[in-house]
Amino acid sequence: MVRQIIHINEEKCNGCGLCASACHEGAIEMVNGKAKLVRENFCDGFGDCLPGCPTGAITFETREAPEYDEAAVKASKERKAEDKAMNETHVHPAGGCPGSQMMRFDRKDEIAATAQPAISVSRLNQWPCQIKLVPVQAPFFDGAKLLIAADCTAYAYARMHEDFMKGKITLIGCPKLDDVDYSEKLTAIIRDNDIKAVTIVRMEVPCCGGLQSAAETALKNSGKFIPWQVVTISRDGNILE
Repeated sequence: MVRQIIHINEEKCNGCGLCASACHEGAIEMVNGKAKLVRENFCDGFGDCLPGCPTGAITFETREAPEYDEAAVKASKERKAEDKAMNETHVHPAGGCPGSQMMRFDRKDEIAATAQPAISVSRLNQWPCQIKLVPVQAPFFDGAKLLIAADCTAYAYARMHEDFMKGKITLIGCPKLDDVDYSEKLTAIIRDNDIKAVTIVRMEVPCCGGLQSAAETALKNSGKFIPWQVVTISRDGNILE
């Protein structure tokens, strides 16, 4: 049937995940750091996802599409509620972004079983370190291995300094809180400096897809072939394979 349905412009999408959170029907999911309409029959065409998009990547269009399946949407919601109740006994829905759900970690056994930790030293090699504040060109970028990290990673992952920041120039940010697209500035940094390698460290939450997407776009637009990798940290502080 021909009906009104949403359209997502992937080039404009910054991967913040707000539309996926706003879509109560579950028609939108984050795939490889981008929002995608994965279930056309779950989209009711009302556009709850439109107001939250910071880049204007979502619009209405009228085209041939499957009819909205209210029964399938209801069944899907019920399954998700059952799965959450079964598998996430320590998670309490907080609304909004899926990454903002409350979660508590019981560390008592870990702390008791761990020997007294050695004194740690900072491995931050430059200042400023916020992506918004760092200059595009600076002496510390000369021959640097670049770490582009989400703000929360340093709090979630205990060995952030030793395992990731050591020997690197660190840039941190959160596209959801800053409400900006970092890709243009990161492109200039990589293009105009002698960057040897790039490591992207992000959290598992959807909004971190915006940081990863910006870094990947910058690497592509810089015109350089630089070794790079992405590391994802779970909310309980582990590295996800």
